[in-house]
Amino acid sequence: MDRNHLNGGLKGWLYLLPALLFLGVFMVYPLIDVFVYSFEEGYNSASQTYFGIGGYNYAYVLRDPYFLQAVKNTFLLVVITVPLSTGIALLISVGLHSIRPLRDLLQTVYFLPYVTNTLAVGMVFMILFKKTAYSDGLINLFITWFGGESVDFIDGPYRAKMFVLCLYTIWVVMPFKILILTGALASVNPEYYRAAKVDGTSNLRIFTRITLPMISPMLFYLIITGFIGAFKAYSDAVALFGTNLNAAGMNTIVGYVYDMLYGDSGGYPSYASAAAIILFAIVFTITCINLLVSKRKIHY
Repeated sequence: MDRNHLNGGLKGWLYLLPALLFLGVFMVYPLIDVFVYSFEEGYNSASQTYFGIGGYNYAYVLRDPYFLQAVKNTFLLVVITVPLSTGIALLISVGLHSIRPLRDLLQTVYFLPYVTNTLAVGMVFMILFKKTAYSDGLINLFITWFGGESVDFIDGPYRAKMFVLCLYTIWVVMPFKILILTGALASVNPEYYRAAKVDGTSNLRIFTRITLPMISPMLFYLIITGFIGAFKAYSDAVALFGTNLNAAGMNTIVGYVYDMLYGDSGGYPSYASAAAIILFAIVFTITCINLLVSKRKIHY
């Protein structure tokens, strides 16, 4: 009996071995390597040498105005887009769930932005918002029609550029959230709704007392993945403002890491590693906080 149990355990580890090797080679080892790089001061990529071990790289990054601007942009993006995109997706999903005719067609329409190339969507947004020598953009056309002043959303003030970036991010991520939440709403047992209707429960109370608790695991999943995805934002900003994000004042933490490696100021893997570890620490901390909150608020 013990031998059979031992053989079963070894067989289970054997099945897990390919996945463990993949995670070790492509996730654990790079993370350890980046962590080591982050403490190597004066690292030279060409000679593979450094002159000391310490925390100077972290001190430099935390004092770098470009990094501080990237942190500000990233946190604003997270705080604004994650709640808004999740809330709007929930409202649309509830609407789709209550509409029987054309539901499948509408779901497909809402999902199209998710499978569209990010840069292509960015080009559309630039046409809508960017001022050119020939046009102020379609959005500014509507603004002036209603008596407002045109705004340069791409090369203008910071608030205007952040507005476009947040709107673009919400537009890109919302289709996936709608798909997930629509599936979650469809999985709720309709008997709960029938029983509530028999008791004369209002629609609002049904939504808050039945629907939200039943789909709370999916909501929590979308919030967690939304936080992680927003903290890793980079292509969204590039699609709107080009590759020189520091000049536009719209860089993100991931963009800062890329610039330190390959940009005009590139060739500093130690600084890039320090910034990457800081980003990892931020995402890990927020994820842990969300997990602690979920133990009290999420109904599985």
